[in-house]
Amino acid sequence: MNTNYKVSVETSGETAIVYASDYLNKLSGERIERECRRQIDAGCRTIVVNFGETEIVNSIGVSILLGVIDAASGAGARVVFSDVNEDTIELFEMLGLTNHVAIQG
Repeated sequence: MNTNYKVSVETSGETAIVYASDYLNKLSGERIERECRRQIDAGCRTIVVNFGETEIVNSIGVSILLGVIDAASGAGARVVFSDVNEDTIELFEMLGLTNHVAIQG
């Protein structure tokens, strides 16, 4: 697994796409959360978290994602999860994250 947790971001207007690493754990999750909050503070109204490279999301990663959702909601922004694999979608559904975010292919 990749131990380089640099977070890549692309912005377009009021939308920011934040790319998650192959393993969403405490370290990588905190970096993603920091970047999402930075984008929200900069005026982004839609945060897209791209899970295209993500193989595993652990419980701390889920907790951090809930923090991102909460921060976005408090700022009037929305969160979208994109390119999520089937196992991770099932996990998000089971834990109720899909009640708070849009999932797109």
